[in-house]
Amino acid sequence: MLKLNRSSFYKWVNNREKRRLKMCSDALIGAKIKTIFDDEHGLYGAKRIAASLNDDTDFGPINHKKVARIMKSMGLKGFSKRRRCITTRRTPGHRVMPDLIGRFKFTADRPNQVYVGDITYLPCKGGKNMYLATVIDAYSRKLVGHALADHMRVSLVIEALSHARKVRGSLKGAIFHSDHGSVYTSQAFREHCAVLGVRQSMGAVGTSADNAL
Repeated sequence: MLKLNRSSFYKWVNNREKRRLKMCSDALIGAKIKTIFDDEHGLYGAKRIAASLNDDTDFGPINHKKVARIMKSMGLKGFSKRRRCITTRRTPGHRVMPDLIGRFKFTADRPNQVYVGDITYLPCKGGKNMYLATVIDAYSRKLVGHALADHMRVSLVIEALSHARKVRGSLKGAIFHSDHGSVYTSQAFREHCAVLGVRQSMGAVGTSADNAL
């Protein structure tokens, strides 16, 4: 006959309902995580998915560590950066815009106020690289615009900012902060920002705005 500690047995029985509710809760959150993960093409990690969940009134405050645990149990792994190659090349003669937000102050009081941009390279088989341009809202830390290409021409960052505008509806009056990369200092990108009503802001050369988020 198996001997069980009586207090341990009753504790297990009393906690059974709590365990069942936790499993149901994790399943519901997991379904939402999978939806966000798929909608963002696997680009969102635990922190950004947690930010999206916390924007949803159907879910209470959720810690990114809990999201990471559930993602791991589901076999979901968000995009993580590889070691960076040089993506910031300043072109002599290109106009550099002033820093409107101040270094290490990548925050905002409300959505659609301050955005930060960056370019990351993705090593591929055969020695080729793909380049991912991102636009992140400094308030929510959410990725609101991105573009992927096998080049680092100005059209890449224009497409990423255009995607953000499509997602948000309007960027008029917002600040877009980046480094001094030639694609961001180019006349074509300045003109695109002007058309969208976006004010450009730039940090130091080689300082990725994305690193501060």
